Order: sequence, then C-alpha cells, then structure tokens
Amino acid sequence: MSAAVKYTLGRIGLFVVVLAALWFVELNLFIKLMVALIFSAALSFFLLRPWREEMAEEMAAAAERRRAEKERLRSALAGEDDAGTDSAEQGGDAPKS
Repeated sequence: MSAAVKYTLGRIGLFVVVLAALWFVELNLFIKLMVALIFSAALSFFLLRPWREEMAEEMAAAAERRRAEKERLRSALAGEDDAGTDSAEQGGDAPKS
C-alpha cells in the first residue's frame, strides 16, 4: 500500500475517532465536525509523522523520475546523441559504419 493511501486513511480514521468521541457531547453538528477536524489535524501532526515523511519521500522520488524522463525526452527530441546510443545499446537497428 502506498504511503499516500496509508496517510489518507490514517487522517480519515483519526477524524472518525475524534468525531465518535464528540458524538455524545451536546453541541451543534457543525461545531462537532469543526472541532473533530481541528483536533484530528493536530493529532495527525504528531501521530502520523512517519507516514507523512514516507509519503513526502515517495512524492520527491516520483518528481525526480518525472524530471529525468522529461529531460531525456527533450534531449531525444533535440536530436542529441543520447537517443541514438540508447537504441544501439539496446540492440536496436542503429546504422553501422
């Protein structure tokens, strides 16, 4: 399971737990929802830190992969030699001298 899914489910779970704890308190439903949102956000800052950091690392790695792929495609479109050597290394039909 990806870190983003774990973190999102953790945030939702904390919200539900705090809302369930407030269910029997005599307050307006809107007030209960707002208090549950605020308290679950504060709790998630401390309780879900490892998942948040793991998610941030996954997102940074994905951004780096996209950046590298974008740069590779740009160089291939510009006609640089990297694209030709890649196909020759992979056994493609590169022209032979």
